[in-house]
Amino acid sequence: MALEDAKTEVDRAFTGQDLKGPSFENVFGGAASFLRRRYTKDLSMADLAVTGVPFDQAVTNRPGTRLGPRAIREASLLQPCDAPYGWGYDVLSEFAIADYGDLAFDYADVAGFPATLEAHVKGILDSGTGCIALGGDHSITLPILRAHAAKYGPLSVLQFDAHTDTWADDDMSRIDHGTFMYKAVKLGLVDPARSVQVGIRTDNPDTLGFNIIDARAVHREGPEAVAARIRDILGDHPAYLTFDIDALDPAFAPGTGTPVWGGLTSHQAAVILRGIAGINMVGGDVVEVSPPFDTTGATAIAGAHVATELCCLWGWTRR
Repeated sequence: MALEDAKTEVDRAFTGQDLKGPSFENVFGGAASFLRRRYTKDLSMADLAVTGVPFDQAVTNRPGTRLGPRAIREASLLQPCDAPYGWGYDVLSEFAIADYGDLAFDYADVAGFPATLEAHVKGILDSGTGCIALGGDHSITLPILRAHAAKYGPLSVLQFDAHTDTWADDDMSRIDHGTFMYKAVKLGLVDPARSVQVGIRTDNPDTLGFNIIDARAVHREGPEAVAARIRDILGDHPAYLTFDIDALDPAFAPGTGTPVWGGLTSHQAAVILRGIAGINMVGGDVVEVSPPFDTTGATAIAGAHVATELCCLWGWTRR
């Protein structure tokens, strides 16, 4: 870091005039926007918007993911002065990335939440800007998929998760982080034959036609081979990437609502995400980071790295 840069940059999240470029602020001070990007609701100059969705009222076990976006942003402050490792390009310098802030919603109107979130993401997409969401529990993905499918048609989904989230639930008014993918398929938002679920290690016999690469297969085949399989299945079809942090083993991500042993290592996840560069990723999210159970901050750090990789994946095919 250049000393003069460190002296002159103060709260770039508010004062920055350009949505591109590295940030040299002290990691331990200043406003905690995602990767020190500028907070703004004006997307006229933005290529990609990162938005927080602090909702956790659809969980089946431990709550706390409403605090996830804030924790992910703070953990991301370790990264913004360096180009993301291993990509061969700097997404922060080549693309205008804005922190769009958090979704505003009435916490007591749970039934109205999905429509509010769908409209929020639709507004971002209608501006011609891509969207990466920071959750929040995994139920947030369904309204986000609705908004993306309205623009791109039925999507391929790449889901990193310990659970398939396809348990049967035909009551479309229910909001549940364990049934949202079942509903996404039944509503025609997702084409399961062109989709992949990675890291699964809980039993759900009805796969709905998804291609499943469970955690044992990742350990057995290795992350490079898994990345190649994913690319083959997704092809160039518009794809949405959702990363439930419980895809990682609890040793690497203990701060989540439903941890399951035997999961992916941080290394495996990093190699797979870098190895799928070139997929036609149109949007993505990282969900289920629960700070109350994240005593060391390791889970938020993992979430911040995943979100950064999603930005890199989004930008790769648009360079």
